[in-house]
Amino acid sequence: MHDFILFSGTANPGLTTAIAERLGVPVGAATVERFPDGETAVWLDEPVRGREVILVQPTAPPVNENLIELLAFVDACRRSAAARITAVVPYFGYGRSDKRHGRRGPITGSLVAQLMQVAGIDHVVSIDLHAAQIEGFFHVPVDSLTAVPTLSHVLRDRLAPGTLVVSPDTGRVSMATGYAQKLGSSVIVLHKRRTSGTETAVTHVVGDVRDRACVIIDDMISTGGTIVHAVEALLAAGARPEITVAATHGLFVGEAQARLNHEAIREVMVTDSVEQADRAGPRLHVVTVAGLLSEAIRRLRAGASLGDLY
Repeated sequence: MHDFILFSGTANPGLTTAIAERLGVPVGAATVERFPDGETAVWLDEPVRGREVILVQPTAPPVNENLIELLAFVDACRRSAAARITAVVPYFGYGRSDKRHGRRGPITGSLVAQLMQVAGIDHVVSIDLHAAQIEGFFHVPVDSLTAVPTLSHVLRDRLAPGTLVVSPDTGRVSMATGYAQKLGSSVIVLHKRRTSGTETAVTHVVGDVRDRACVIIDDMISTGGTIVHAVEALLAAGARPEITVAATHGLFVGEAQARLNHEAIREVMVTDSVEQADRAGPRLHVVTVAGLLSEAIRRLRAGASLGDLY
């Protein structure tokens, strides 16, 4: 296990430390500096020649800053003759830009994938990519793990009996089904329509939620707008005001904290794929994915299957 070196970017050093502890290795020494004009510089403080490098750096907000740091880190490793570079990107920024939606715009998720490969990444490990087709943007191996079993294990003892699993839109039905199977529950699906470039409205609640507690699941919480609309639709359909929210990635930007203080929301559960030190609220419960990622790294090093981690 020690013939590789584990580096941490600045986006989530706590998660990297937790992974290193589980693997029984130190975190590699490196220096990241940001100049007054906004440029990022990276220096490796120990040799990587002929070694495999595993770099942990989610491209979470500020997305562009953390993305450039990831690319600079990889370029430094490649130019220092690293044998192989695996990027562990728990949260993949620009994952929502997976198609053009009929407009004259970029597919930025594909652009980011190309940049990562040109920089020198040989393998990507991520968690709950926003869209499955993102894997196809890469020409290097991609392992998209899932935090559903990790979150379900914690949720099982925190939910009221008979709690229903709610998918906030049709795009999350598969994820909701995974939660329902783990929790021994049923799936409710919300149908939405877009009312503007930034707003959506729930038009139908598919399933009976009367007098039932609910857990709304999603791959990420950004501004919290989707969650609040889902809560209001469930309450209007007769659900009990005992709603839990569970998502893999907690970005919590804009008015998210205020929106998630809705009186019907009992708890918001996310993983530490995105650092939560400055985003923690009174209802926030953070579950670590260090065990999931360290197990994935251990299996990759041993040439073993990751099949049951997807």
